[in-house]
Amino acid sequence: MERRTVVYDAESGDDHERQGTVWTATSHIVAAVVGSGVLALAWTVAQLGWVVGPLVLLGFSCVTYYTSALLADCYRYPDPVDGAVNREYIDAVRCYLGRKNVVLCGCAQYVNLWGTLVGYTITASTSMIAVKRVNCFHRDGFGAGDCNPSGSTYMVVFGLFQLLLSQLPSLHNIAWLSVVAVATSFGYSFISLGLCAAKWASHGDVRGTLAGAAVDAPREKAFNVLLALGNMAFSYTFADVLIEIQDTLRAPPAENKTMKRASFYGLGMTTVFYLLLGCTGYAAFGNDAPGNILTGYAFYEPFWLVDIANICVIVHLIGAYQVFAQPIFARLESCVACRWPDAKFINATYYVRVPCLRSSSSPPATVAVAPLKLVLRTILIMFTTLVAMLLPFFNAVLGLIGALGFWPLSVYFPVSMHVARLKIRRGEPRWWMLQAMSFVCLLISVAASIGSVQDIVHNLKAAAPFKTSD
Repeated sequence: MERRTVVYDAESGDDHERQGTVWTATSHIVAAVVGSGVLALAWTVAQLGWVVGPLVLLGFSCVTYYTSALLADCYRYPDPVDGAVNREYIDAVRCYLGRKNVVLCGCAQYVNLWGTLVGYTITASTSMIAVKRVNCFHRDGFGAGDCNPSGSTYMVVFGLFQLLLSQLPSLHNIAWLSVVAVATSFGYSFISLGLCAAKWASHGDVRGTLAGAAVDAPREKAFNVLLALGNMAFSYTFADVLIEIQDTLRAPPAENKTMKRASFYGLGMTTVFYLLLGCTGYAAFGNDAPGNILTGYAFYEPFWLVDIANICVIVHLIGAYQVFAQPIFARLESCVACRWPDAKFINATYYVRVPCLRSSSSPPATVAVAPLKLVLRTILIMFTTLVAMLLPFFNAVLGLIGALGFWPLSVYFPVSMHVARLKIRRGEPRWWMLQAMSFVCLLISVAASIGSVQDIVHNLKAAAPFKTSD
């Protein structure tokens, strides 16, 4: 007898069938992984060199695929084929590891989500600056003195856009925004690859060294390598949305089997693209590869193509910001509503008429306005924008986000749930191998965090806050 997969939507109160396939899941994975982190790949490979750089990219890919396969088996409890469904990452942790680990998982997941919002605000402002700078240089010539504006104004503008979009009820209402975000992410990624390939072809030399970029002090070289590791971790992280993607899949076949195939295809395509872009950018610029390939004084002509790429970055991040922000909004509003369930301010909803949206044969459209949503979401976005203005350092912030989220979300919890699910006993050979992999990844995360924090401190000494740095 065929099993039909039906999910209850708590928000709408309706049951709906899941129709996702291996290819829709693959597209979701690629969309989640390919993002602003690709802009730093050339610089990242430059810090590690021709040998270590590609090998580390492959290493992150293999570890991410293996742990994502472990996590896919935890979608159902206790059996990965016929068990009860866990619709969110934190639900899987609660079932397999108990409530004690839920707090740690929640902190790691929501700190990573919020940190991504800070990184997106910084990245969007650097792209806005790049558009103005490229047009200024095209008009007035390279080196014009007034072509380096501050990023604070652009961060505020980006934050205002997010304030408007944040009033949409949930992720279900911004599906169209996600489609636009995915399309634009591929747009600027392929434009970046094309520009790097053209730069490489223009001089014909394979630049760079086996050991990577050299600096005067070994200590500075070590910190740059650690920061590069954090950037690579940021470029591969998608564990915090894996369960949600798997929840879209139909069955049969079993969701975990489909998700493993989708992870293999998605990470495989992403890794090939990362290697192409990172190695092509390194071959084009050598050890002088910029931190952000589209904004770090790398390209000015053709100015219109560079403008299109940076506009694609901005549009992508406008949509992607809401995808990562909506779970935070939902959690905050749920906590406040549980704390004060009878407060009128928290439960009130007002409907505002919008005459400009009415047609000649219909009444005026109305927009629901909830005071709690308006206040909480405004405070969160304002705070996020302020932090981005205080720490406007592209590479350092991306590295810190990647370092903080990689080990707990991509390695520790999947490995721990796998051990609990299969009841692997402490001291068995497989237990030791899993713990060794987890420990090595922990060291990488700690080291990358140290490198990122050091770079932030260094940049704060060398540059004033509120001035965006590539």
